[in-house]
Amino acid sequence: MLKTPGSEAMYIQKVSLTGYRNLKDTTLMLNNGINIFYGANAQGKTNFLESLYLCASGRSLRTRNDSQLIEFEATESHIQVLVQKSKNIDRIDIHLKKEGKKGIAVNGIPLKKLGELFGTCHAVIFSPEDLNLIKEGPVARRRFMDMEICQMNMVYYYHLQKYYRILKQRNNLLKEIQKKPSLKETLFLWDEQLIDTAKRIIGVRSDFLDKLNKISSKKQNELTGGKDALEIIYKPNCTENQLQQKLKKNQQRDILLGTTQVGPHKDDILFLVNGKDVKQYGSQGQQRTTALATKLAEIVLIEQETGQRPILLLDDVLSELDKNRQNFLLESIGQLQMILTCTGIEDSIREYVKEAYLFCVENGTIRKII
Repeated sequence: MLKTPGSEAMYIQKVSLTGYRNLKDTTLMLNNGINIFYGANAQGKTNFLESLYLCASGRSLRTRNDSQLIEFEATESHIQVLVQKSKNIDRIDIHLKKEGKKGIAVNGIPLKKLGELFGTCHAVIFSPEDLNLIKEGPVARRRFMDMEICQMNMVYYYHLQKYYRILKQRNNLLKEIQKKPSLKETLFLWDEQLIDTAKRIIGVRSDFLDKLNKISSKKQNELTGGKDALEIIYKPNCTENQLQQKLKKNQQRDILLGTTQVGPHKDDILFLVNGKDVKQYGSQGQQRTTALATKLAEIVLIEQETGQRPILLLDDVLSELDKNRQNFLLESIGQLQMILTCTGIEDSIREYVKEAYLFCVENGTIRKII
């Protein structure tokens, strides 16, 4: 993979875990290149990757309830990672509590808002679930889009949070109007705020997907030897110019349903392969190739936008890909730190073992082998 001029490597140097899911308390030093965590299913491999992604994004991969991340009999959990960037090292601490909100600190300074974490550690995760990005509903694709943009654009995160706060208030008012119709006169106040914030979100999403499309199409072309052409299209629920008109047109319906029917919270992404919707008309192989090309493009885009080469987290994804796609993925990684989980040392990664740190995961215990 070509490096962006002036970009620099980022890697997790050290990880310490206490009371996290089923994992035994541990401290690990990681390789700045390849790290392989192997073991049978349900031993804790995905939990380990989840803890790293939590430090990059502030969010779990699998749950919105932070208390579920804490070991069953424990009351709290602590995660600490040291992130090497050029000559600097950033320390990220996350403190989870069964009762109360999680605390996040960077270099010992508590963060007041989650958005302050973004950019400290850039990470791209690729799991079997990501191969279903194409087949799943719009919610999954919006989440993918928002999480990736947030890593590169902190301002976008604040606009997104503001939008959903306004949306919640507007929906509450719609329900109140059902009981007291005179309140309808105040609806325009929320509409104005919603429109202003929505326009900012639509603009950033449009720009992001335009850039992602250009890189993904090249990756798809390389993956398929020019057989399949990929196009990623942003499908906004309504354009910036349509927002005010559509809100007014849908006002009575919104009041009847008690919820807002138009806006960025209804957006979607369309993936076309050779001009056809790959979700509807593509084979499973085409869908997986499209997801892989999109993920690889994500890595390139983060590097281009931030000047940092992100950390790549691969959660047992190689077993879901055929040999050609496995080889393409591994050869595309270049000088990234890769943290990979697998059930066994498969042929596809055997040649990388000599350069890697190898860890065995069994019953929540992580043991370094090499």
